[in-house]
This record gives sequence, C-alpha cells and structure tokens, in this order.
Amino acid sequence: MVIVREAHGLSEPSGPAGRPLSWSRTVAREAVHRVSVAEVLLTDVRNHGDNRFEAAAQWPRSHPTFPHGGDGRHHPLMIAETLRELGIYIPTRYYAVPAGAHFLIRDISYRLDPETEPRAPYGASDITCRAAVTDIRTSPCGRFVTGMRLDVVLSAGGKLFAWAGGTARFLDGTTYAETRAAAHGHTARRRLRAAVRPSPAQLAVPAARDVLVVRDGGVVYLDPADSRHPFFFDHWSDHMPGLVLLEGARQAAALATGGALTRPVACRMKAIRFTESYPPAVVECTSHGRTCVFRLRQAGICTAVGVLQYL
Repeated sequence: MVIVREAHGLSEPSGPAGRPLSWSRTVAREAVHRVSVAEVLLTDVRNHGDNRFEAAAQWPRSHPTFPHGGDGRHHPLMIAETLRELGIYIPTRYYAVPAGAHFLIRDISYRLDPETEPRAPYGASDITCRAAVTDIRTSPCGRFVTGMRLDVVLSAGGKLFAWAGGTARFLDGTTYAETRAAAHGHTARRRLRAAVRPSPAQLAVPAARDVLVVRDGGVVYLDPADSRHPFFFDHWSDHMPGLVLLEGARQAAALATGGALTRPVACRMKAIRFTESYPPAVVECTSHGRTCVFRLRQAGICTAVGVLQYL
C-alpha cells in the first residue's frame, strides 16, 4: 500500500540545470485533456533525460470542488489530479503519444505526509514534482509507445510531502473502439426507485453537485448528481473517469463510517475494466480500523478495487 521514495530512486527535487521552473501560467489545457483553463494545475515541465522530469503545479486555495481545509490544507485528491495531468502531458510531449490518443488508467496510488503537507493561508501553493517514467510499453513493431508507469514525488517550500504513482495505457481511435466494443458495456438507464442522495455534509464535500453517490435500499451506487460537473466531467466521456471512481469510493467510505473517515492520506486503486455510466455501479466499502477496502461492481462484475487509508 505504501509508496516508499527509495523504491523508485526518487528524492527531494533540486533546481534544474537550466531555466528555473515557472508557476506563472498553466500549460495548454489541451495538453492535459481539460476544456476549462480554470481546472488546469500544471504550469511547467522539464525533461532532465534518462526518463526523469521535473514539473511545477499550482494548487489554488479556492478550488470549488476541492477547497482547502479550515487550517489551509488542500484536498488529497489534488495529488491524484496532478498525477493525472503529468500522466497525459509527459507521454504526449516527450514520447510521441498522439494528443488524440485515449488514456486509460490501469492503477493509481498516493501517500500523503500530514506533517509536511503544504498549507495555503493566502492565494495558492506552488508544488514541485520530480517524476520518473518506467515500464515503457511499445507496439509490436516498436514504433509507438502504448503504455508506461509514472512515479512522482511532490514537495512544497522545500519539503517532501507526497508520493504518487500510476500506470496507464494509450490507445489509438481504432484500438479504443475495438476495446469498447468488447467491453460489453451496459448503456440502458436504470431508475433507482428509492434512491436517497446524501447531503454534502455527510460526505465532506462543498455542494450538492459534488455528491457522486446515492443509497437505494441499503446499497450504495455511483450516481453523480451533476453529469456536467465542472471538474469530474470537464469533458464528455463514454465511461466513468478514474477520478470519479476514486472520489466515489471516498464518499462511500464516508457514508459507511458515519463521517468518521473522510480524508484519506493514502490510497491505491486498480481499474479492472471499464465502469460504464449506466447502470449505476454498486460501491461496496468495508472498514477495518483506519483502513477502508472498496470495490465497484456493475452487472455483477467487478470493475475496480482499492484501499483507502486514514489517520
């Protein structure tokens, strides 16, 4: 569960040999698969060679979906979003993966150190990332990169505070269409007759539109309140995005524990297959002390599994 920095040979970022990193403006929104500039966190990326990179990101204090805590702490899922953006920008910018490729998350994880995580009493937090690319997969001809693993350490104010990693596949349009056709997706809408949507306070989210789950007959389902949510559904997708699955699991854990577990300091999730938008996937959570194990099932088939850890 724990990502240790030594395992990947990553250490505290140091200044690049050339021009210093910049936090002045975001990278192009298209480079991280965002429609809204306001949702882009990444501001700069540098290639240090040997599959090593250094990057800058800025976490806004006023993010509408993930606002800072009362003590200035950022939402932990900002780590996952930073990893997602790096996982798109680096392959397309430095490994010739086409910008129009479909990026599929295979697994994602992070660990946060609450003792060193940044506080943002004013404006925003400038985040420095050091990233390493490993396990590069190529097409049979060896000409195209079809997947890789990315491990990142994050620091702010010179202090390491988080470690994250993930593996992704990159599919061209034809391969993606073939993969989707073989996924046996269910697209028919199913009405949850007795569904009750939890209040934002029960799930530790700012607003009703941020609620991603409902409870129906004692079962919790992934059923976003806002299918055009500005962060989770910044652009159209023919399946549930990875961060929706992760946040849905976090909300289900909060609901299952009566609000006792709301802020995971570590997580790991593996996407086994596509989680379709319909019918709503069942989200099952079982807590063991300060750990919550979850899985998503759709039409009786497990689509994702994971673990959330809390202090």
